[in-house]
Amino acid sequence: MNHHQQPGTPALPEQPVHSGLPPAPPVMRVRTMLILLMLTIVVVASFISLSLDWRSLFSEDAAAKIREFLLGFVPPDISAPMLQKIAIATLETLAMSALGTLIAVLGGILLALPASGRAGSMAKHSTRLLLNILRSIPELVWASVLLIAAGLGPFAGTMALAMHTTGVLGRLFAETLENLPPDAETTLRLNGSSVAAAFLYAALPQGLPQMLSYTLYRWENNIRAASILGIVGAGGLGQMLKFHLSLFQMPAAASVMIAMLILVALVDAASFAIRRALTR
Repeated sequence: MNHHQQPGTPALPEQPVHSGLPPAPPVMRVRTMLILLMLTIVVVASFISLSLDWRSLFSEDAAAKIREFLLGFVPPDISAPMLQKIAIATLETLAMSALGTLIAVLGGILLALPASGRAGSMAKHSTRLLLNILRSIPELVWASVLLIAAGLGPFAGTMALAMHTTGVLGRLFAETLENLPPDAETTLRLNGSSVAAAFLYAALPQGLPQMLSYTLYRWENNIRAASILGIVGAGGLGQMLKFHLSLFQMPAAASVMIAMLILVALVDAASFAIRRALTR
C-alpha cells in the first residue's frame, strides 16, 4: 500500500514503472557461440596454413622495387592517337557492360517467375538450381569458355557478363517477387483478372523500384568486370591494358588505368543518383 494513501481509501492499482531504457539484449545462444568459435578457428588456421612473409613485404628492398615500378607509369601517355584509342576502348567497355546487363535483366525476369514459386514447386527448385549454377561461375571463367566458342572480342565478354549477371539478378528478382504483399494481386484475381494481368498491374509495379535498384547496382559491378574481362581477350580497356603491360609500355598502361578509374567513378555516381531518385 502507498505510504501517502489515507486510511480507509481504496487501494490503487500499482502502475508499471518505465525506466526509459531499451530492453536487455538476448543472451547469446550456444549455437551462436559455436559458429563464432568455428569462424575464429578458420581465420586462425588460414593465417597458420599460408606462408605469409610480412617481413619481406615491408622491407626496404620491396619498397624500392615498388617505387621503381610505379615511377615507370609517370608521366602517362596523353598523346592524341593514344587518347583516341582509349576513347574507343572506353565506349566498348561501356557498351559491353550495358548490353550484358540488359540481357541479364530480361533473362533474370523470365527465370525469376518460376523461381519465385509461380509455376509450382518443381519449377521453383529446378530454376533456382540453374540460377545458382549461373552465378556461381565467375565472369572470367564464362569469358574463357565463350572465347573458345566465339573467338576474341567484346561478344564473348558481353555474353560472359550476361550469363553471370542473369544468375545474380534472377535470384534477387525471385526473392523480390516472393516477398511482395499479395493483397493487390489477389484482389485482381478475385475480380476476374487473368494471371498475367494481375502480375503486370499489381505485382510488377510493387517490385519494380527494388528490381531497378538491383539492376543499377549490378551495372556498376559489370563496369568493373568488363574492364577485367579484357585481360583474357574480351575487348575494351582491359585488353588495351594487357597489351601495353605485356610490352612494358608503362605510360600507355597508366593512361588506360586512369580511364578505367574515371569510367567507374562516373558510372558509380550516375547509378547512385538514379537509385536515390527511385527510392524517394
